[in-house]
Amino acid sequence: MAFATNAADRPIVALAMGDPAGISPELAAMLLADPETNERASVVVFGDRRILDRGAREAGVTLDLGEASDVDHIGDGSRPVMIDLKNLAVEDVRRGEATLEGGTFATTNFRRALEMAHAGRADAVIFTPFNKQAMRHAYPGYDDEIRFVVDVTGFAGKVREFNVLEKVWNARVTSHIPLKEVSDHLSVEAILAEVKLTHDCLKQSGIERPRIAINGLNPHAGDGGAFGMEEIEIIEPAVRAAKEAGYEVDGPFPADTVFLRAFKDGWHAVLTMYHDQGQIAMKLIGFDKGVTMMGGLPFPLCTPAHGTAYDIAGQGKADLGATREAFRLAVRMANQRRALAAAAE
Repeated sequence: MAFATNAADRPIVALAMGDPAGISPELAAMLLADPETNERASVVVFGDRRILDRGAREAGVTLDLGEASDVDHIGDGSRPVMIDLKNLAVEDVRRGEATLEGGTFATTNFRRALEMAHAGRADAVIFTPFNKQAMRHAYPGYDDEIRFVVDVTGFAGKVREFNVLEKVWNARVTSHIPLKEVSDHLSVEAILAEVKLTHDCLKQSGIERPRIAINGLNPHAGDGGAFGMEEIEIIEPAVRAAKEAGYEVDGPFPADTVFLRAFKDGWHAVLTMYHDQGQIAMKLIGFDKGVTMMGGLPFPLCTPAHGTAYDIAGQGKADLGATREAFRLAVRMANQRRALAAAAE
């Protein structure tokens, strides 16, 4: 595949280094050392050069980076650029532990990357894995990445987390709430809103005619009301309304087969009713390739779907697969947005 050789034709991607006590420094170094990275985008990485260099040594890669003091001096994009925040000394990292120091490092890097994109200086943001406990040490209001993004950017629109594996996306109607509250949060309007957001994000990723499979809530999708009425009273009417609105959807399908059907029959996304209904399936199918994407923002925001892997940190065992896929998706969506903006001028 041919990529743009002129730096001006490539999107700018802001990369935030994640939790320093896990494999995030190794993944950041591996991504920056990969020739494909610079062929696809101009990358600006936020973090501490000492932490990044240690990650490179542990991953066995060599870095060739430019350096800049701020986003006003990142150069021509001919090679990745590091904005060294000098925000964590190597000796202050406690490997395999969620700490205030690690959380402060990650939140600072993430904030700077988000601010760059929010100001229109980057076309996309990616980050290597965070540890939520460490993030809460540093930012007590930290519920998840979406909450932090909204706090930093002031974005008032709808933001939703998607999981992406190969050519199938997992969207969901509810996310980080107790399971016992899921049914109370389901409505025709809520499902329709997620169908629209999923459709729009799929289009932004380059899929011309998105096809979305709608999951049921109950075992066997309710089995005609024998195991619950949500399918009959809420989900089926939402599917009909989505079809009438012009979306290519079908369902509700039973949760135990819908992902098999999606990969086999070419559905682009599965809209599940709650968090683990889709997460378990996606991670079982491809844990080392899965990507998490925050949809609805003015810019693509992607990260590998796996965690910080404290147990293998520093051992040279980190797998770049999911991080590379996160980067590729961010670039693909950034290019699509740039093309649409150019066409509108």
